[in-house]
Amino acid sequence: MIQGLHGQRALVTGSSGTIGAAIAKALAAEGVRTVLHYHTNKDAAGGLLDEIIDCGGTATMIGADLTDESAASELIKKAVSQWDGLEILVNNAGITRDGLLPRMPEEDWDAVMDTNLKSIFLCTRAALRPMMRARFGRIINITSISGVMGNPGQTNYSAAKAGLIGFTKALAREVASRGITVNSVAPG
Repeated sequence: MIQGLHGQRALVTGSSGTIGAAIAKALAAEGVRTVLHYHTNKDAAGGLLDEIIDCGGTATMIGADLTDESAASELIKKAVSQWDGLEILVNNAGITRDGLLPRMPEEDWDAVMDTNLKSIFLCTRAALRPMMRARFGRIINITSISGVMGNPGQTNYSAAKAGLIGFTKALAREVASRGITVNSVAPG
């Protein structure tokens, strides 16, 4: 067990996906009360919820479209009220709409930017309020090696993930004095 995690409260966005589910399970195994977020895959989130509870963890699930400002804000409010606080936010929600740039529809560019970058801004901004009041918080942004190296056929995804790396660095400097850390992890 990791010292200090037991009893903390977390929100993992995109919990119905592979990486989000693994993060949520790891947190729950450490005694973290976890809110599982999903957008479209309620069944996968429900299965994960059952799995965590069956293993003795504490979790609940909430659906929301994180590209919508009011929905993202409401998700954070529900997460905070569910466990009476929030110490950990894992921004994991993300999508791909791969294609070579000359043939990429603008809708695919916008969808990836909105989900992979704008939603992180919306969720983090809302989560910072209770974290700043508590003078403690941990924000973990799941980015990608594509944001560091680029990847053919993924200009939209690579740009969004590179933006998330810059977002992480800038925000870490903004909130460090308030006891809040901001880090990113780049799988790949």
